[in-house]
Amino acid sequence: MLKKSLFFVSLFAFFSCGEDNLPDNCLRPASFSRVISSNNPDFNKALTPNGFAIFPGGIKGILLFNTGKSKNTYVAFDLICPTNDCNNQMVFENRLLKCTCDGSTYSVDIGGIPQTPGFICPALEYKVTEIGNSIRISNY
Repeated sequence: MLKKSLFFVSLFAFFSCGEDNLPDNCLRPASFSRVISSNNPDFNKALTPNGFAIFPGGIKGILLFNTGKSKNTYVAFDLICPTNDCNNQMVFENRLLKCTCDGSTYSVDIGGIPQTPGFICPALEYKVTEIGNSIRISNY
């Protein structure tokens, strides 16, 4: 029962936390657009399912993650802690982004929703568009 409740709360948070209705203390995405060529050696790390690569850009750097799905293969997140209380980049392991300063975690599978009780701001997610052999990461 607890798992179902947590699932529905997470689902509600996911659909109710669009950029326009985030709480005031939540960060907004940085304005940028970056195209990454498949010829970039770092991109190779993200070619396989569950593979990922980290690129400069955004506020603290960008994680590009291969979900392994045929549709929406890639997701991208800023590596800044959503509470903006940390000078370090978040770390990525086991499909979770983790803020090293406060221990909060965010799932890349469900839009960066916080997985730690008491945290309401999601990780900053960027739009990923596949363009031939390249990928564009942007906030628009």
